[in-house]
Amino acid sequence: MNTAAATEEVDFKSFSGYLALLLALAALVAIPLIITSAPRGEYGGRDVPVWAVVTCVVLFLILMKGLYMLQPNQSALLMLFGSYRGTDYSTGLRWANPFFNKMKVSVRLRNFNSEKLKVNDKRGNPIEIAAAVVWRIKDTARAILDIDNVNSYVPIQAESALRHLANEYAYDAHEDDESKLTLRGGGDEIVAKLKKELQERFEKAGLYVEDARLTHLAYAPEIAGAMLRRQQADAVIAARKQIVHGAVSMVEMALQSLTERGVVQLDDERRAAMVSNLLVVLCAETEAQPVINAGTLYG
Repeated sequence: MNTAAATEEVDFKSFSGYLALLLALAALVAIPLIITSAPRGEYGGRDVPVWAVVTCVVLFLILMKGLYMLQPNQSALLMLFGSYRGTDYSTGLRWANPFFNKMKVSVRLRNFNSEKLKVNDKRGNPIEIAAAVVWRIKDTARAILDIDNVNSYVPIQAESALRHLANEYAYDAHEDDESKLTLRGGGDEIVAKLKKELQERFEKAGLYVEDARLTHLAYAPEIAGAMLRRQQADAVIAARKQIVHGAVSMVEMALQSLTERGVVQLDDERRAAMVSNLLVVLCAETEAQPVINAGTLYG
């Protein structure tokens, strides 16, 4: 199966339009001068050289037809009878072959804000995702001649890249894979992967991605409540682990200090009772109420 080769941009060098404009005005002014300076004929009329007048008129039309103006960050795609001749990036008043079809193309930065897309992440969870893409035309020949409509090409390819990125990564990490890259915790790395994905798709159309950022990322409404409760549970469990770890360290330090100073001699049963009491005091959510034991553990 044959595929069409990508069109390569050619840099076209145009002429100064000010000189062409000056010559056109000179040709226009020359017409009445030729008529008034023509000698009078036999019957009193002037014997005007028609060829000279026609030449000035044709020269004026050719020079004016070839004039065009380009603003900064604007280019002109030049076509001659359906054949691509080059792209002119020179700014100001320019002149080129009057038979050229001059198509002006903006190479300024453009923004595309995608709609909120509902897709499934790597685990199959439905999520909502959206992005903002800053892009511009880099190769005018590809953008105009190889693509039917660049303004409709960008949204479709950007949304396809966004869907592919969402399918490649999970929204959030679980305890067993906290080291893996996720959409929520990836940060700049996820943004870099999105930009790379977009550039690979835009390269065929001669476009360049200046920047790309996620503007919206959330679970879909139907599972948002359940996922919020799971995140809250994970946070509570993590906090409890931290509290228990600190309490155990404090109990260990207290027992070691009591033993080293010889404050009290504890057997295994009394040591276990003290550990239990200290853990209750340190891990309880409410203030512990002291209880004075007047008896003995062995009573």
